[in-house]
Amino acid sequence: MTATLIWTLVALVVIGLYLSWTAGRLDRLHARIDAARAALDAQLLRRASVAQELATSGVLDPAASIVLYEAAHAARQAEEDQREVAESELTQALRAVFEEPAQVEAVREAPGGEEAARELTEAVRRVPMARRFHNDAVRAARALRRHRKVRWFRLAGHAPFPMAFEMDDEPPAALVGRAA
Repeated sequence: MTATLIWTLVALVVIGLYLSWTAGRLDRLHARIDAARAALDAQLLRRASVAQELATSGVLDPAASIVLYEAAHAARQAEEDQREVAESELTQALRAVFEEPAQVEAVREAPGGEEAARELTEAVRRVPMARRFHNDAVRAARALRRHRKVRWFRLAGHAPFPMAFEMDDEPPAALVGRAA
């Protein structure tokens, strides 16, 4: 009887430690998602800001400036539920404006254009990377949250189910092709 009680207590302690470790792991994954989302938001804001600066600099032709400015402004002002669409539209506007290598060269040849083109190139390259880090963290947390032990023991607490950030983030080939 005593041996059975001891083994039962040992089993309960081991199960408790395992569940505690799993809950800690899930908490770390949620913290990683938060950090990755903050980094993604910073990169998206930087890209929109650089695009707006370039649109208002007078380096681009008026039609391209208007298209780029409106898309960048919409991306900066978008509500959370419309953010993915607005950021995708900014990506499409960037591809439309910098579709031709001649447009990129015209920007680079303008006074201050080399710096503006370099900043925009860096910004459009960092967005896919930040989005990939965020979505990888979301994927890992989702995989762990799908386990029965996490659901049955409610190890995720009241944390919302993590959502990936899906957007079109393909950079303009003419913009990043030259710098590669």
